[in-house]
Amino acid sequence: MQPCMKKITIIGTGYVGLVTGTCFAELGNDVTCVDVDEQKVSMMNQGRVPLYEPGLEEVFQRNQRAGRLRATLDLPAALKGSSIIFLALPTPMGDDGSANLSYIFAVADTLGPLLEEYTVIIDKSTVPVGTAEQVRARIAANTTVDFDVVSNPEFLREGLALQDFMHPDRVVIGSSSDKARAVMAELYEPITRNDHPLYFMSERSAEMTKYAANSFLAAKITFMNQIANLCERIDANVDDVRLGVGSDSRIGHKFLYPGIGYGGSCFPKDVQALIHTAQDHGYDLQLLKTVIDNNQAQKKVLTSKVLNYFNNDLEGKTLALWGLAFKPETDDIREAPAIEMIRSLTAAGATVRAYDPEAMENIKKLLGDNDRLHLVADEYAAADGADALLIVTEWSQFASVSLDRIKELLTQPVIFDGRNMFPIETMRAAGFYYESIGRPLVTSSL
Repeated sequence: MQPCMKKITIIGTGYVGLVTGTCFAELGNDVTCVDVDEQKVSMMNQGRVPLYEPGLEEVFQRNQRAGRLRATLDLPAALKGSSIIFLALPTPMGDDGSANLSYIFAVADTLGPLLEEYTVIIDKSTVPVGTAEQVRARIAANTTVDFDVVSNPEFLREGLALQDFMHPDRVVIGSSSDKARAVMAELYEPITRNDHPLYFMSERSAEMTKYAANSFLAAKITFMNQIANLCERIDANVDDVRLGVGSDSRIGHKFLYPGIGYGGSCFPKDVQALIHTAQDHGYDLQLLKTVIDNNQAQKKVLTSKVLNYFNNDLEGKTLALWGLAFKPETDDIREAPAIEMIRSLTAAGATVRAYDPEAMENIKKLLGDNDRLHLVADEYAAADGADALLIVTEWSQFASVSLDRIKELLTQPVIFDGRNMFPIETMRAAGFYYESIGRPLVTSSL
């Protein structure tokens, strides 16, 4: 049976909320996105999305034109006739590593008096175990209307969010209510009918699933980074090791690519939050503490290679830097390795000329465009006259540059590649000094 159209309210129009609202509208639902930021709401009502995600603006505009998607500052108006409410609010990391739930609790305190009929309220944000119960208690304190609180964690990868929403590995629903489970099953039926599994579990298990998944992936990345660092010391090639290890069906190839550490809004925050949750319950997650320490150290690996090459003297040196976002296909610079790298290199006396296809404005807001940091028009402008090139984010356009031209633009053919973008033999044949992560050093230019 074809599910009927739902009237959905999305509270919070950050990355998760905006993708969730747009995709549910694309599935034929009537969606209202609510935010307190007047500028963001105005942008969205003009058909512009306030973040970069491939394909998002096009889908957003299509559903806006169809009358299925809108944005507002008016929460009470948005809730009229809406029986499904998603909470997609920030849960930033506190000083102690815990998740700050103040935004979610503030909305929960507001919702009670606004409910008029049975409503399913869904925690879409990444929240600690037990949050659904706290949200339920806060809403119940201010209403006699029947409602349920559900945990429905997101598993969206920046740069692939639309694909991940429409074709998920799984949909996780945490609820102890048969009534709420039926609502959620119908809501997701257009997706799950295409062999994308839906898993029902308790609210606490669903909340734990999100943290466990992200922490496991962070640990897998960190393990491979350590293996890469060891490969450099024992004259092994991590490219070969990665293929050999990843071919084991118990392990798989994903998240085995070494580099200069993970960043973004999820892994750093979620690993810390899970450690904090464990501490609150008298358990020490030593493994994840090591993951955090090692990831921070990995972010310094490329800088150390640069300093070593220049004998710890960067005064007067100009360094080209490709990539500012924490990963390609996003403008997100949260916890990006490039930030600490720029700060360290400029503090050591270098001038950095940086380029990123999408993250330039965000870096400019954070670090400025000053005497030590110049944000330039493209990758070639960054390399022009630089003493070395650093590759920090693996944007696909960097892989197709003219290496001959780069060699001409640099004052010396030196590249430090934090993402292993180029084959070793290609760089040797091109005559570069080339240092990457966990692979043999190329010195054919010397």
